[in-house]
Amino acid sequence: MSNPIFEQMFLPYQIAWLNDRSPIKIAEKSRRIGWTFVQAFEDVRDIVEGNVPAVWFSSADDSAAREYILYCSDFAKIFNAAAQVFDETIFDNEKKDIKTYVIQFNIGGKLKRITALSSNPKGFRSKGGKVVLDEFAFHEQDRQLWKAAKPATTWGFPIRIISTHHGKNCLYYHFVEDTKNKKTNWSLHTTTIRDAVSQGLLDRIKGRPTTQEEQEAWIADIKRDCRDETIFNEEYMCVAVDESTAFITYELYMAHESETVLKELSECTGDLYLGGDIGRTKDLTVFWINEVLGDVSYARKVIELPKMAFPDQRKILYDLLSLKNMRRACIDSSGIGRQLAEEAQTDFGMFRVEPVLFSNTTKEELAMYGRNQLQDGKAVLPAEQSIRDDFHSIQRSTTATGAIRLDANRNETDGHGDRFWSWTLAMNAARDYNSGPPLIVTRKRKQSITSGF
Repeated sequence: MSNPIFEQMFLPYQIAWLNDRSPIKIAEKSRRIGWTFVQAFEDVRDIVEGNVPAVWFSSADDSAAREYILYCSDFAKIFNAAAQVFDETIFDNEKKDIKTYVIQFNIGGKLKRITALSSNPKGFRSKGGKVVLDEFAFHEQDRQLWKAAKPATTWGFPIRIISTHHGKNCLYYHFVEDTKNKKTNWSLHTTTIRDAVSQGLLDRIKGRPTTQEEQEAWIADIKRDCRDETIFNEEYMCVAVDESTAFITYELYMAHESETVLKELSECTGDLYLGGDIGRTKDLTVFWINEVLGDVSYARKVIELPKMAFPDQRKILYDLLSLKNMRRACIDSSGIGRQLAEEAQTDFGMFRVEPVLFSNTTKEELAMYGRNQLQDGKAVLPAEQSIRDDFHSIQRSTTATGAIRLDANRNETDGHGDRFWSWTLAMNAARDYNSGPPLIVTRKRKQSITSGF
């Protein structure tokens, strides 16, 4: 890579990757430092130079495949190579569509292709040529994909394995570790966000030379926005985080639990806040009630309603909302919970009841706030194993697009994190609430089946 034009186009870590012609090489990288960009250049170069007859690029999602092909199209112009871009569909034996994006070259009268396809392992069957596995750690069927892709290189064509980390329970992590420990003869390139910035990434982004203070501040902003050091380490610092590590560890939970925290709500004199995670058949409905004393939220009642009909759930919820010191409730309004949440808001008022629509963003916000409060000693939890297990079942993962996902491991609990999510909703109900006299709703009601709360 002695061409000055290319040196202006790429940063040192990208040039090192291009200069490495090893049969199999791995990129252990920070997110968004231009690796798809440089890989597209390498692949077009290999096609034009005649080193490979075809390139098969496997992406973890559709948008990454399209971005890669667009880069290839731009680089084809730099090499003055005639190329045509189009979509194509591959049919497997089950006649299921595998959508691909193709750029076809005419090199000396011979047609050569770069094909970007999804992570479906069947797309690699009966294919030969160079293989690029992009964001390999995020492929759900990584072992099947590797099994299908590796034979494509039997005739000596190269393999490129590129990814940020996604836990330790994946093939990518073991490939990296084996290469670091000299158990393979593969080539490994490791580039953290700090490495990339020190080699000119921020200068390229800003379009000017930046100072060390600017660089440190920029990295600090990224770390702050991650809101979790483990996320920053995995996404930007090439540190694999154990996937089995729960979002709420047993150690954290047990450090803030009490055997005497649960009590009858009639005994509570402080403000009460309710969180409701609504289920019907597969998942539990859980109503979690906290009493706030000072700045600490004490779990006072956890009501679990497995497979209960909605009219009966409504009676229990309304009885709780009618308690004289019940200040506010946040209720899951996703899917089947929507009607119950909206009816409760209509009957008790917009200030008393807030429907909460679950999304990845909403769940992250609820979970992070709850865990931060717990770590700060501002929450007390029940000393009950089923609740401990439910909290421990929540796993944090990151999608290939960088989004944070929080979900429960059903193998660890008899619910789906329902107790945990009801607790986060109760914590949110009390968040920034300006305590004052409770709003009283007077209406004639039938005797509730939950008398005694």
